[in-house]
Amino acid sequence: MRITQVELYKLFIPLKEPFIISLGPVYNAENVLVVIRTSQGITGYGECSPFMSINGESADTGMVVGRYFAKVLIDKNPLLIEDHIAAMDKIIYGNSSIKSAFDIALYDIASQQAASPLYKFLGGKKNKTIITDYTVSIDEPGKMAADAVKIKNEGYPAIKIKLGKNGETDVLRIKAIREAVGDEIPLRIDANQGWDIEEAITTLKSLAQFNIQHCEEPIPRWAFMQLSRIRKESPIPIMSDESCGDEHDAERLIQLGACDYMNIKLGKSGGIFKALKMVKLAEAANIHLQVGAFMESRLAMTAFAHFSLCSPAIVHYDFDTALMFSENPVSGGMIYKENGVIDVPDIPGLGAFVDEKWLGKMEKVTI
Repeated sequence: MRITQVELYKLFIPLKEPFIISLGPVYNAENVLVVIRTSQGITGYGECSPFMSINGESADTGMVVGRYFAKVLIDKNPLLIEDHIAAMDKIIYGNSSIKSAFDIALYDIASQQAASPLYKFLGGKKNKTIITDYTVSIDEPGKMAADAVKIKNEGYPAIKIKLGKNGETDVLRIKAIREAVGDEIPLRIDANQGWDIEEAITTLKSLAQFNIQHCEEPIPRWAFMQLSRIRKESPIPIMSDESCGDEHDAERLIQLGACDYMNIKLGKSGGIFKALKMVKLAEAANIHLQVGAFMESRLAMTAFAHFSLCSPAIVHYDFDTALMFSENPVSGGMIYKENGVIDVPDIPGLGAFVDEKWLGKMEKVTI
């Protein structure tokens, strides 16, 4: 089997309402879809959601860099995934987002060839239930509290709350939310690097009274050497996110004792191949994991769900952003059920694709 054609598409879909984090507002999903076609008629689909303020990529850069990757992959055996990951890394440093889209498409092909659902191909089992949280954007305390009540009433088992815009105000935000939703439902917070060192420590101590499950990335990622101090002083467990991209970052954070949890995103790791290495490191260090997302559609989200079944160390799931799309371009794939439960497909491969009608609407490059 060989790769005969690679197609790159720009996937642009407005969100139902702005999604606001400390790094700024997001109004649209601006993603790149990769379609890899083979000589045996097997087609692999992959997707990435470049996030300029986190991984330094955009849909435009993905379309350009993707051309370089496609030219190298043409006529190659798609099953040699490790070789292709090494080739992409040799072509260009970083660009983990567009690399992840190619990685997912290659794993889709390989698991179809093996006649296995992707999660089984990765050594996973359906021995746990994947349940996503749902996120409250940063806003005024009253608006955030009202949004949290809606999420609770819709049956989600946990509420994720975006913070990172002034620690004192963040405490008021959480106070309002906790008063509105009561003490039962778990709250998870994400500062998206929004606090400085001392502000993070002070804020986390002030938030201890509200029974917070964990806090993602409290400080700028370049200050990761300070995470171990924050972890020691914080009454709330610390989860690394932006500071934890690939397996090298994970190993560094583990050695520093910097975090209680790590958040794996395929758009940061460069895809499944490197994310699996991160899982092994976390398992050895007895660190629990979350699998998260940027603004991917249900196509990439399906890959995340398959991947989440590969290890019992993965205990949290942040797969809500596809629910924020104003339109759904994906056929097949994972299913969002009641109360945040996610059903992963059992057909060979990824089990998700974008039909030709949708593909015909998008800006396209064919190699």
